[in-house]
Amino acid sequence: MIRPIRRFDKFMDNFYLQELIQETNSRGGGLLLNFQDKPAVVVLSIDRYNKIISNIKLQMSNMQNTATLAYGQDTAVLTMPRPTKSIIKQKVLVTGGAGYIGGHLVRELIKAGYDVVVLDNLSTGRRDNIDPKAVFVEGDLADENLLKDIFANNNFEAVFHMAASLEVEESVKEPAKYLENNLANTVKLLNAMNEAGVKKIIFSSTAAVYGEPEQIPVKETAHLRPNNPYGASKLLAERAIKYFCENLGFRAVVFRYFNACGFDITARILPTHQSHLIYKVMQVAKGAVPFLQVFGNDYPTSDGTCVRDYVHVLDIVLPHILALRKMEQFEKFEIFNIGTGRGSSVAEVVNCASENIGKIIPMEVGPRRPGDAPTTVADNTKLLNELGYQLKYSSLENMLVTSWEVIKEV
Repeated sequence: MIRPIRRFDKFMDNFYLQELIQETNSRGGGLLLNFQDKPAVVVLSIDRYNKIISNIKLQMSNMQNTATLAYGQDTAVLTMPRPTKSIIKQKVLVTGGAGYIGGHLVRELIKAGYDVVVLDNLSTGRRDNIDPKAVFVEGDLADENLLKDIFANNNFEAVFHMAASLEVEESVKEPAKYLENNLANTVKLLNAMNEAGVKKIIFSSTAAVYGEPEQIPVKETAHLRPNNPYGASKLLAERAIKYFCENLGFRAVVFRYFNACGFDITARILPTHQSHLIYKVMQVAKGAVPFLQVFGNDYPTSDGTCVRDYVHVLDIVLPHILALRKMEQFEKFEIFNIGTGRGSSVAEVVNCASENIGKIIPMEVGPRRPGDAPTTVADNTKLLNELGYQLKYSSLENMLVTSWEVIKEV
């Protein structure tokens, strides 16, 4: 409980109080103070206080307990009784919520009853992918002051960290960009969370951390040998999160996605990346590209083309919500693969697309690309047994048909 201001001089001198006032005013009238690593007090300038007092009184009238106010020279310290969950919804932050996967996640979170704030710089995301019921903040994770303000103005239950650079070929050309966005900005986010006392994070990682796997299917305990800067930057971000869990009381669930595809055709989410196989197949099917370039047909697979584990985007985002609900049941740092446990070759994807959307998809075979593994398939046993999620949408036919329904119109 906050004691009246007249008793502060027993515990701190006037110099400290002046520092607090100056810092409050310099930040535009709002400062969050933590106690035992939890948000405890918001310090407001009188101007800021007068602007919001009417709203606060309205909230207070709905609660049995009243707020405790303490006045200083030109600041007010306000502590509110924490509302029960029956009064307010849990609020979460989704970084990268304007992207393909992030946009689907935001919609599912809102349907599940969460209040959602989206942070996205729209460098690859699309504003129209953001559910209108979400609060949208356009900005960059590199902006530490913006992060502080977002956390000061919201009482988040958890953060879903989806924002990332994720083009493998680009990462080879611009490794510094990937280290900065995927690693350094993740650390900035973690620092802002720690200062605000928000210590639950669900992180979008990738099967690229495995590199060329030694065994198929790939378990979460497999050796981590990323063979491109994208995978390496994601692995380093995982390790940064783990350090915060081990040393600062965080809890984290890391999801390593295999090949995301498909759409919720009712959600009107649009694709944000054009390098994925199924997107390219659909471009050929609608006549935007004359043929599909296939990189090698001499791999040790059933038809010589690479095999990948394709998983529907809804079977990616729904486990995120389940993980938040079950987070307290897990270790502080937990990793899950998200995949189907079965693979489809490039040729199988093309043939299935032709059969289900009624389009001929010409292919042209070229040389192998460096770093392409013959087969990458997830071991999803942990997802099924420990998280308790059962995949519902990831038949190859459904992923291709829903992709066609969306991409043919883009």
